[in-house]
Amino acid sequence: MRTSDFKYDLPEELIAQHPMENRDQSRLLTLNKKDGSINHEHFYDIYEHLNKGDVLVLNNTRVMPARIHGYREGKEENIEFLLLKRNDDDIWECLAKPGKKAKIGTEIIFSDKLKAEVVDISEDGSRFLKFIYDGIFEEILDELGEMPLPPYITEKLENKERYQTVYSKVEGSAAAPTAGLHFTKELLEKLEEKGVEICYVTLHVGLGTFRPVKVDDVESHEMHSEFYMVSEDVVNKVNRAKLENRRVVAVGTTSIRTLESVADEKGFISEKSGWTNIFIYPGYKFKCVDALITNFHLPESTLVMLVSALASKDIILNAYNVAVKEKYRFFSFGDAMFIY
Repeated sequence: MRTSDFKYDLPEELIAQHPMENRDQSRLLTLNKKDGSINHEHFYDIYEHLNKGDVLVLNNTRVMPARIHGYREGKEENIEFLLLKRNDDDIWECLAKPGKKAKIGTEIIFSDKLKAEVVDISEDGSRFLKFIYDGIFEEILDELGEMPLPPYITEKLENKERYQTVYSKVEGSAAAPTAGLHFTKELLEKLEEKGVEICYVTLHVGLGTFRPVKVDDVESHEMHSEFYMVSEDVVNKVNRAKLENRRVVAVGTTSIRTLESVADEKGFISEKSGWTNIFIYPGYKFKCVDALITNFHLPESTLVMLVSALASKDIILNAYNVAVKEKYRFFSFGDAMFIY
């Protein structure tokens, strides 16, 4: 299986630069994973596709304002850091731009409340910063930081909350779980009233989400690790649904990766937290998840490979080509797909 097998042509003008005014007004392509049949609807129509007894699993991670700018003592040039992962003792793994300005031992000043020292550099060029600060780190970051929008979004985001789901709760992500951006509180309430069981896992999305697959042989790609948490409430709802032959519907590739990471061979899950680097591509047999609500993903990305495992590569690429022809909006602020 080659990375190039998952390529499709996408005109640049179809990359959504801003969210829809109303979250649930985006378009929805529904895809039958068995026969490849397609319908064109709107996201609010997901109400008609979810049944009483379905378990809907969402990722309640919250995006950190993780892009911060600093400078070296006595130097005027700006160095941009993107916080990826917190380690022990206030040490964070970061991406630095330009990296050559952030050598080991360099002190970086962000404000009168926040400084850092570069204490290590990884093989892939990530910097490890030891932060020194007065006050509460999260409050300082909220003051100084910007939303880490993906590189293909070049327009400024006026409202930071539009890059958060309405149910975001546990801060720690470097990117949004974008399939969830389509839900409104009202839509979730309507689904609960219908009898859809809603529950939340946590997976903190890493920047590896945007990193291209650099190897030609799919199976030799190494996935980044992301932290997840699955609670007793989720376990009870999902396992009861599996016993009663009801559907488990994941919202987003992050939710599906979390559930499949903690599922046994029969599809039952257990209460856990930890790190997962699960890589799902065609040939993978899904154990827990039956259906998926997702956005349209980058060509040749691990996420296109994941959805191609749930349906099939030919069915997915045909659906993507139809979406291009129908001028759907792509990527983080784009339209949605329901694979059932």
